[in-house]
Amino acid sequence: MANPNLLVGYDTSDDACVYRITDSIAAIHTVDFFTPIVDDPYLFGQIAAANALSDVYAMGGQPAVAMNLLCVPNCLSMETIRKILQGGHDKAVEAGCAIAGGHTIQDPEPKYGMCVTGYVHPDKILRNVGARPGDVLVLTKPVGTGILTTGAKADMTAKEDYDAMTASMAALNRTAGLLIQECSHVHACTDVTGFGLLGHAYEMASGSDVTICLHSADIPLLHGARELAEMGIIPAGAYRNMDYVKPHLKVEPSVLQVFVDLMADPQTSGGLLAALPFDEAQTLIRNLHQVSQTGEIIGEVVAKQDHSVIIN
Repeated sequence: MANPNLLVGYDTSDDACVYRITDSIAAIHTVDFFTPIVDDPYLFGQIAAANALSDVYAMGGQPAVAMNLLCVPNCLSMETIRKILQGGHDKAVEAGCAIAGGHTIQDPEPKYGMCVTGYVHPDKILRNVGARPGDVLVLTKPVGTGILTTGAKADMTAKEDYDAMTASMAALNRTAGLLIQECSHVHACTDVTGFGLLGHAYEMASGSDVTICLHSADIPLLHGARELAEMGIIPAGAYRNMDYVKPHLKVEPSVLQVFVDLMADPQTSGGLLAALPFDEAQTLIRNLHQVSQTGEIIGEVVAKQDHSVIIN
C-alpha cells in the first residue's frame, strides 16, 4: 500500500523525493556525487556541492542539512581531501545548509557529493511534470559544460572560457530558485544536469503529456562551447542523451546540427528549467537580470503532438 505521506517518489524521474512531515512542512531528500570534473580539489568540492543542492531548489525548497559522501584512493593526500571537503563546506554555508557529517570509503577513483535534506510547504512543491500548453520555458544558466570540459582535456578550451564555465558550475541555483518561487503559476520545474537540456525537456514533456518546442537560436551558451562543438568536440554522454530522446524528437530541417549537439550536451550543475505563463516569465527574466543572473525564454509548451520535443 502506498504511503500517503510520500508526496513525490521515483515514478516521474523527479529531482528528489518529498515526504510530508506535517500539514505545513515536507522534507525534500536527494543525493548526488560524481568523479572530479576539474583538477582543482577545492573547486571540485564547490561544484559537487552546488550540483547536489540544486535538486532542492528545483523542487521549490530550501536546503537545511547535508551529509558528505566521499570516495578516496590511497594515493590521495590528506591536503587534497581537506580541500575537497572545504569546497563543499563553503558552498553549503553559502546556501545556509549545515553539514552534519557523512561517510568515506576507499575507492580507486575519487568521488564526492552530498546527501541533502531541504524543506518546502506541501502545497508549494515544484515538480518536473505539470507543464501546460501556453506556457513558455525559462532557462537560468547557459549550457555547454560537457563540451567545454571535454575540450579542456585536450587543452582546446581557452582559459577565460574555462574560468567562466567553472564559475557557472560552482554557482548555486539559490537566487534563481527563490525568484521562481515568487512566481504564482510555475507549472513545472527541473534542473538541467546529466541528461542535458534535451533529455530534461523530454522528461518534462513526457510526464506532462505535452509537446515542448525548443528554439535553437535562443539557447544561452557558454562562450567557446559552440566553436568546440562545431569542431566535433562532443562528450560521449551527449550521444547517449540523443539516443534516449531521438525516438521522441523532431528537428526542423533549418536547425544546424551544432545546436542539437549543444542541447544534448550533459551538464554539471546546470540551471533551472521552468514552465510558466508568458507574462510571469517576463517578470522572472527581468528579476533575474536585475541580479545579474541568466534568464532566457528558450521555448514553449504546446498541445501533445506526434513528438514530445520539437527543435526549431
